[in-house]
Amino acid sequence: MAEKEKKVKKSENAIQRYFRETTGELRKVNWPTWPEARRLTWLVLLVMVVVGIFLSLVDYLSHGLMNLVLGL
Repeated sequence: MAEKEKKVKKSENAIQRYFRETTGELRKVNWPTWPEARRLTWLVLLVMVVVGIFLSLVDYLSHGLMNLVLGL
């Protein structure tokens, strides 16, 4: 029986093995429901906006500080 498995594995190329293993792993994934996906999408968008505002503020303040230091 072990010899048969070795023969099958030898004839299987790397591309076939990759797709077989990938589909096996994707079956194990716990996919979110639509309400969870929508909620998480809104959370990501909110975090992006907050980080964008924070970085804009840091940029504005550092620009003003550099103008004071360099006297421009």
